Amino acid sequence: MRHPQGTTTPDEPLVVRLRELKDGTGLSLAALAARTPYSKSAWHRYLTGTQRPPRPAVEALSRLAGADPAAVLALWEAAEEPSAPSPPQEEHRARSRWLALSALALLGTAGAVAATLTVAGRTGAPAPAAQTFLTVPRCHARSCQGQLPDASVCARDARTESRVTDSAYDVRLRWSPACGTAWSQVRVRSPLAREVSVRAGQDVLSASYPAGDSTGYTSPMLAVGSPRGVEACAEVAGKLACTGLDVEPSGE
Repeated sequence: MRHPQGTTTPDEPLVVRLRELKDGTGLSLAALAARTPYSKSAWHRYLTGTQRPPRPAVEALSRLAGADPAAVLALWEAAEEPSAPSPPQEEHRARSRWLALSALALLGTAGAVAATLTVAGRTGAPAPAAQTFLTVPRCHARSCQGQLPDASVCARDARTESRVTDSAYDVRLRWSPACGTAWSQVRVRSPLAREVSVRAGQDVLSASYPAGDSTGYTSPMLAVGSPRGVEACAEVAGKLACTGLDVEPSGE
């Protein structure tokens, strides 16, 4: 049945189907308005038959309800009244709102991308979010004790507090403020067996590496509140070298 001035009736198949779809979504009129470019009052008119809904509104409601839009559009086309388009003012408001939301989304995305590219361009580093993720320690203090620094992120903020060097090796006391740990690190200048240890009072942790190991150069981490009083040592080819903030550098 055709109706003048772009109206339908509450019992028309299209209106009945739209109400079924709305009920199927479980959404209120306000929720429908929030998810589509049509106002709460517009949805009230569409669902009561006082105003013929535009085609995009029918498609939007169908998708929200998980229904095939084609079947619902068939009802919309059957009730189509060529001389009765939706009121220009309502169509204008809906389009303007949709375009405004789209523009804001695009501007937000463009701004985020621009910020990421600017930071990366200036520093050559990852974007701040990625960098933060990579530098957050997975352990702290006692939960780090006994772990190797390279297996965590504690090595990322580590600094050398003390060192002793020789023609065959370089021994350093390393300290991570973020993790609250210290360890010994040694670099050898030729393939040599080595034992690397760190000591604070009675606590001693060590690790041994064969000459063929080209990757292991650190002791396990020791949980300490400060690098003060910590001694880092390495024994390379029978020679022992130790260093620390309160220790005179030694080598033998």
